[in-house]
Amino acid sequence: MAAEQHDGPVQLSPTNWVAKQAELYESSGGTKGTTQLGVPCLLLDCVGRRSGAVRRTVLMYGRDGDDYLIVGSNGGSDSHPLWYLNLLSEHAVDIRVGTERFPALAETLTPEEKARVWPHLVEVFPRYAQYQQGTGRDIPVVRLRRR
Repeated sequence: MAAEQHDGPVQLSPTNWVAKQAELYESSGGTKGTTQLGVPCLLLDCVGRRSGAVRRTVLMYGRDGDDYLIVGSNGGSDSHPLWYLNLLSEHAVDIRVGTERFPALAETLTPEEKARVWPHLVEVFPRYAQYQQGTGRDIPVVRLRRR
């Protein structure tokens, strides 16, 4: 079930600062809270794989043509972020980029695609390179394509 088709309240991130930024971003209609550390951010609404609830988080993004790229860095942790695990179960999501909200499909990039876009993402947020070096897992990159 896509986030757009789900009834009920959206659940914000359990991380306090992320929840506050998501609330500001949404309540301002996408005019405030749109960056983190100078990097552009989007709101991702996805369906929880176990709860079925719509979950919202704020993520930095890069671009690849018309598509948005998000990185499952989880701050360099050895485990994937929960939002990424949710996307593996349900690819249909809703995103807000600035003042625009629209449905999208999420797709994890292949190793070849990731290699092509990774330099751009590291340019957008240099810590991604440190995060990848500091963990044994391959940090996934997800393409969000407008539906």
